[in-house]
Amino acid sequence: MKIAAAAYPFDWFDGFADYRAKLTRWVEQAEGADLLVFPEYGAMELASLGGREIAGDLESSLHEVARHADAAADLHAALAAQHGCHILAASGPYFDGDRPVNRAVLFGPAGRIGHQDKQVMTRFERDEWDVRGAPGLQVFDTAIGRIGILICYDSEFPLLARRLVEAGANLLLVPSCTDTVAGFNRVRIGSMARALEGQCVVVHSPTVGPCDWNPAIDQNRGRAAIYGPPDGLWPETGIIAEGAMDQPGWVFAQVDLARVAESRRNGAVLPFAHWPETQT
Repeated sequence: MKIAAAAYPFDWFDGFADYRAKLTRWVEQAEGADLLVFPEYGAMELASLGGREIAGDLESSLHEVARHADAAADLHAALAAQHGCHILAASGPYFDGDRPVNRAVLFGPAGRIGHQDKQVMTRFERDEWDVRGAPGLQVFDTAIGRIGILICYDSEFPLLARRLVEAGANLLLVPSCTDTVAGFNRVRIGSMARALEGQCVVVHSPTVGPCDWNPAIDQNRGRAAIYGPPDGLWPETGIIAEGAMDQPGWVFAQVDLARVAESRRNGAVLPFAHWPETQT
């Protein structure tokens, strides 16, 4: 299958039609990919629909983005149906109580498949933004593979990924939003390590570029990439494809997930199978 990982910049919108046009253009530019992955907190650009004062306030911006969640979901569902693809929508705040979670929603050609909430919150999310974690990992059994999602910081915790691969995931999606090169590299290294340990494919989609109207997303560093296990059946670097640093656009890779099973059965090393030996 063809995978597209977005290195996604933020834009200002004067109306929802502007957002619709941008997302439609991005999906069209994915050139027939079977799976499109957008980044963590990419939905925060919808805060611009509230105007500068609301968009520039940490608390107000959360509520403004959440206010447009249903319309954004309808748009993603329509685009996935139109193009016959699977789309991991950019994550954003979802309120199911007083405080929001950070939620990414997966869509397929037949509509919404399900959602994954971020498990472990960063210091900024905890201390300044008060976005909450929502424990509970899921594996989505789709026509293109068994998919697990680790949102940004979650990718840095190997036991979270282990739960997903033990539950059958052969493809992990890692949407991210990092404001420093160090932050990006933490997620990058985590993603590559998860591909190594789980002998699976990991898709990393970051936000990129500056944003001068919201303090939560003011700086964004990263590069999109698709990783595999460097176990003799994949590239020696573990990098199947990657883009240029901080360069907006899609990164593409053709991936045969049957090779995941082959890696786990007959790789040069077998960390997926040998993991239980680390528990003694």
